[in-house]
Amino acid sequence: MTVAAHSNVQPRIALMLRTYRVLLNQEQEDDLRRFARSRTLPARLVERSKMLLECAAGHTVEEIAERLDVARQTVSRWLRRYVERGLAGIEKDLPRSGRPPVILPQQIAGIVAKTTRETPVGATHWSTRTLAPAVGVSASTIGRIWRAHGLKPHRVSSFKLSTDPQFAEKLEDCVNLYLHPPANAMVWSLDEKCQIQALERTQPGLPWKKGRCGTMTHDYKRHGTTTLFTAMNTQDGTVIDVCMPTHTHKDWIRFLKLIDGRTPKDKALHLIMDNYSAHKTPEVKAWLKKHPRFHVHFTPTSSSWLNQVERFFRDLTDKCIRRGVFHSVTELQQAIRSYVDEHNRNPKPYLWTAKAKDILEKVKRGWQSLAARGYAPKKLSALESIERYLADTVVAAP
Repeated sequence: MTVAAHSNVQPRIALMLRTYRVLLNQEQEDDLRRFARSRTLPARLVERSKMLLECAAGHTVEEIAERLDVARQTVSRWLRRYVERGLAGIEKDLPRSGRPPVILPQQIAGIVAKTTRETPVGATHWSTRTLAPAVGVSASTIGRIWRAHGLKPHRVSSFKLSTDPQFAEKLEDCVNLYLHPPANAMVWSLDEKCQIQALERTQPGLPWKKGRCGTMTHDYKRHGTTTLFTAMNTQDGTVIDVCMPTHTHKDWIRFLKLIDGRTPKDKALHLIMDNYSAHKTPEVKAWLKKHPRFHVHFTPTSSSWLNQVERFFRDLTDKCIRRGVFHSVTELQQAIRSYVDEHNRNPKPYLWTAKAKDILEKVKRGWQSLAARGYAPKKLSALESIERYLADTVVAAP
């Protein structure tokens, strides 16, 4: 709580006597009396309000300390802070130095280094209980140090750096399509999600309730699979999809024909796709040659993260497939169809913001980290591509 009016506090005699005179207007006095009677406000604020009221009544610091059974230094401290900062001075405590640190910075640095650069005997990573005896501190101390430095040895995330010799060129090509789509053209992100299983759980999940999340049995019965072919318009988020039992080059050509039939004929189509073999067969190349409005842009190898439709696949999996119960492939396809229809009623594009140069700098640091750990592949053509692109960028800069 705050008080708008200002109080007038005047020291009356020498500071050694610690005597104050507090003058309160009616509004301030009413607020402080309400604070002093409160049973819900923090006890410290109630006690400090009583100190101010006693001082305003003409009592000395010593008298206030005796009446409230507190030290006179405490009374003097809060009256002084009220003088300096008003009501805000008694509502919040000032930061305190706390207990002197027991673990020195050098020891903390050693714990961090041991966590990140060494592994225990017979294990792949440290835990708080295995590291504690190794460095001579408690497990809770290790936990506090890890939290302060953002260390989580129990977690791991997967990655792979592309070895594509044209990595930088392909990445720049795709990123430029996301950030600066060509005029009078449509940019589509294409891929297939293969082997989607129609799984029926052996028992229904238990009902949700407070304190218990959704459940499903670990075992299931398979009813077949389907492959989802998807093209997502990166500019407005709309999706073209079809389910097929296989994913051969013939199926891919049928999918391209579907895109051709559902898009305006006067628009050029820029297709971003991965390097799956079915996308590059002679039959596919011949079909594309007969349809010059199709322009293909391949992502670098091992770089599916660059294809925006993968983000749509993740949403589809999380919201429709993973927890679904399907008694047949037809039921699975109907569920996918329903999800896509609902998505297309209010489509939202995924906004790409990262620039090609920033991505390449990060990938370069990744390669350098691998080299520092002793990884030395026979060919570093991808790194050479990145360095060549970055060097050209520096030269071209004004």
